[in-house]
Amino acid sequence: MTDEPSETADSDDSDSDGDSDGLTLAQFHEASQREGRPVLTAGAVARTLERSHDAVSEQLDRLAERGDLERLSVSTDPVVWYPSELEDLTDKERVVVFPKRREIVVDRPDQFTRAQLAQFAHLEDGNGEQGYRYVVRPEDIWQAPHDSFEALARTMRQALGQRNEQLEEWVESQWDRAHQFRLYTHEDGYTVLEAKSPEVMGNIARQKLDEEHVHAPISETEDWVREGSEAAIKRVLYEAGYPVQDHRDLESGEDLEIDLEVTLRDYQQTWVDRFAEAGEGVFVGPPGSGKTVAAMGAMAHVGGETLVLVPSRDLARQWADTIQEYTSLGPHQIGQYHGGQKNVRPVTIATYQIAGMDRHRSLFDDREWGLVVFDECQHVPSDVYRRSTHLQSRHRLGLSASPIREDDRQKEIFTLVGPPIGTDWQALFDAGFVAEPELEIRYVPWGDDEQRNAYVSAEGREKYRIAAENRGKVDEIRYLLSAHPDSKALVFVDYLEQGRELSDALDAPFISGETRHHERRRLFDEFRRNERDLLVISRVGDEGIDLPTADLAIVASGLGGSRRQGTQRAGRTMRPAGGALVYVLATRGTREEDFARRQLQHLGRKGMTVREQTVERTEDESKRESEETAEDDSEDADGGDIVGERESEPEPER
Repeated sequence: MTDEPSETADSDDSDSDGDSDGLTLAQFHEASQREGRPVLTAGAVARTLERSHDAVSEQLDRLAERGDLERLSVSTDPVVWYPSELEDLTDKERVVVFPKRREIVVDRPDQFTRAQLAQFAHLEDGNGEQGYRYVVRPEDIWQAPHDSFEALARTMRQALGQRNEQLEEWVESQWDRAHQFRLYTHEDGYTVLEAKSPEVMGNIARQKLDEEHVHAPISETEDWVREGSEAAIKRVLYEAGYPVQDHRDLESGEDLEIDLEVTLRDYQQTWVDRFAEAGEGVFVGPPGSGKTVAAMGAMAHVGGETLVLVPSRDLARQWADTIQEYTSLGPHQIGQYHGGQKNVRPVTIATYQIAGMDRHRSLFDDREWGLVVFDECQHVPSDVYRRSTHLQSRHRLGLSASPIREDDRQKEIFTLVGPPIGTDWQALFDAGFVAEPELEIRYVPWGDDEQRNAYVSAEGREKYRIAAENRGKVDEIRYLLSAHPDSKALVFVDYLEQGRELSDALDAPFISGETRHHERRRLFDEFRRNERDLLVISRVGDEGIDLPTADLAIVASGLGGSRRQGTQRAGRTMRPAGGALVYVLATRGTREEDFARRQLQHLGRKGMTVREQTVERTEDESKRESEETAEDDSEDADGGDIVGERESEPEPER
């Protein structure tokens, strides 16, 4: 069980487990959590919940009569108590609800329970060995796939095995919030913001919005919306806690018959069904879960001309090949629009940078798209990419393995594109659709005293860079590669100089933003065809690059990056084939240790196993490393590299 902080002794976490003024089974579970054992004496329960011993004894008897608890006499105490379900704990799930925190903790949930929970709750901690902890957030209720609150309440009761009035009351309030505002198209062609009541319009919308958003009131519950401000209105009201229903009559574009030539997995079909019902959304799932194929299922459902926006031209080519492979569309129906080629066709894949440029924008504005797909949509809130969201279409779909941002603007993803739609990672691991990689943080000693001394005297980002480029990591990478001689490996770096040094030391190509696109593609293709088994990669490999056969990833630097970067790098090994390994190297005793733990912590909550290992060096090994480092220094003395040159984002399109 997850060790969660308990609520007060007066918590009424369950109305149905016992009398409202007595002891509930949920409170017994809470006491059990705090005591750290499933079997408790009456005295322990009374002490933990701060109640009288006599009152607790009487209430324990009552729960035993109901069949919720079992009693057992032992020599050290007259009676101990434990939940009846412990009689058959190996094959029985247990659900405990904490309504004040809006948390649900589940031991051994079956697939049905997890599918039901996914409809209204977010899996916050998926470590199956310690239970599953779900959090019910406002956005989970706002996007719940139900036509009425009554239908949602039935789903909740099926998942929880009981009715919890306190939690349901809060959920109903959030459901109501999600249905207070809508955008619709007036018969004269302009957009109207409508509120459910004059009070909501006056106290919320007209307090938050100004002349940049609306022209003037039409009635007590309606405002005339300025053209192009729809996305801003949705964002402002979403942040105020009132998501807007979008019922505009947007053009659906020319019809385009698309047949999917692959069978969707059950969870992918669920994603498509939920998208079809809402008309928009973001497919959220781990790398390797088939979000791209599911997006093609959405394209087939819409049956209209489609614009796909991607971060790089490499990913554009990959999309074009995949669409041709898995759908009935031919090459003449698929176009790419980026720095390499510029073709607009019924299905067009363009880069965000190009789509946001004024001189190219009219090409996309003038065409009526039935669907716009935002791949790697965690970028959408950024100033460079968000201009592409002004493109209007009847349907919008985002794809992301990690819709999180370090600037806390992730809510904008869902206001600009659509609500999250996904399946918890652990369910995909358990079902074998995605291989769960083993993650290990390895704390590596310094390779030489020179760098160690430089680190001590450095400040700020320079301190981080020195730790990241610790030459002791070179030998650790060699060791890991020799320990897995049959693996296809990727080594990730953040700094160009480090990438070049590793490339020379390992005799492997280094792919960065400086690598020409045709050369980049050639190396990736050779890796896919098993003609290469090792690549050193900069940030260009963090997103979108499809390396389906990689089964070993070594992160040499980049631990000061985002949680999203950690997810993407770990995700390079997440594919149906098992046995994937991810090693994250951090210089021992430096800030990298904290960065590594922080960056990978959220992956542990998603269900992955994260281990930690301190690397020790013998005296002979240390001496050999120093000699090798000295040789490397003499060879690189005339290299002329820029010290601390860090890989930037991919170069802008032209």
